[in-house]
Amino acid sequence: MKRGPTGEYRISVVGGEEVRAFVPRALPPSPPLDLSGVRIRLLEQATLALGRLDSITILLPDPGIFLYPYLRREALLSSQIEGTQSSFSDLLLFELEEAPGVPLEDVAEVSNYVAALKHGLKRLQEGFPLSNRLIREMHGVLLSRGRGSETSPGEFRRSQNWIGGTRPGNAAFVPPPPGSVEDCMTALERFLTDEHSTYPALVRAALAHVQFETIHPFLDGNGRVGRLLIVFVLHHEGILKEPLLYLSLFFKQHRSEYYRLLDQVRTEGDWEAWIDFFLEGVVTTAQNAVDTAQRLVALFQEDARQVQEAGRMASSALRVFDVCRRRPLLTIKEGVRQTGLTFPAVAKSMDALARLGIVREISGRQRNRIFAYERYLRILGEGTEAT
Repeated sequence: MKRGPTGEYRISVVGGEEVRAFVPRALPPSPPLDLSGVRIRLLEQATLALGRLDSITILLPDPGIFLYPYLRREALLSSQIEGTQSSFSDLLLFELEEAPGVPLEDVAEVSNYVAALKHGLKRLQEGFPLSNRLIREMHGVLLSRGRGSETSPGEFRRSQNWIGGTRPGNAAFVPPPPGSVEDCMTALERFLTDEHSTYPALVRAALAHVQFETIHPFLDGNGRVGRLLIVFVLHHEGILKEPLLYLSLFFKQHRSEYYRLLDQVRTEGDWEAWIDFFLEGVVTTAQNAVDTAQRLVALFQEDARQVQEAGRMASSALRVFDVCRRRPLLTIKEGVRQTGLTFPAVAKSMDALARLGIVREISGRQRNRIFAYERYLRILGEGTEAT
């Protein structure tokens, strides 16, 4: 449905140029969304896919085995959309503090994303409301170091930003002027916390994402926080017990369509086209996550069986293998810390796993060796290749 522009333009002067900044109207859309016909069936498919995704933790003896790398995979993908060039292995090496030669500024940016997500989830689990204060806190963590750390982390902007172009005067899109940001974000918070909303959580997450991206309340990091907002709405609403739905890969693969639909909402009020795209992304992403979890379970079972047949080394090797399932890049020193075994025992177990073809030594060093659980990394790394 094309409702016409979903906001109004306000004229201001920035850098001596006249600028038309777009100020969105508060949610929900008016007239209300059309959720009938094919769209309601798509919503049902997406809800069912999320239910399957939420149940995959039952497949895993320790959900953290999946959450640890999957969260980092999302951090990498979301940061790649913003232009970073880190790889999945770069991030894991960085966290091991064994990362000579990796692009430190890029990988620190990805690591910050992990920290911001973990901070937000901890706050929600402690009963803190999904609010502008929480959004600002996560932004502060996201930009706590590296690129963007000089752009007022944790604070809504007090100057004009823009998207595309070299300045507001030739930009593809100019978000609200700084004096309107606080009011726009207050209205968004009101929508997120409205207990009387008739829209399902998935639809509210879709609407909130577009509204946040349109407001662009920070000087940097808006895209990453806007993508985090989706999973936070679903987690806060109880749709997902664990934060497992991350749409960054879908948005990355369909980047031009994603941006076209955001713009179409603003200029034509076509929320339904965006909702369709969003729900298709949820179905695809949830199904892929379930498939990934099932492949990992099969891999773990196959490799554990190999280790169990390894003779007298099996007991200690299984303990080290269990750590590799949780940390697919591992040093001997970290293996000692995680297992409580002696350094020689962990070293011998790693060598045994290498002989079985489960891990491979990747540093080429005699000391401070690093071992990679390569098949695991390949599964998790699918789609994360920097482009």
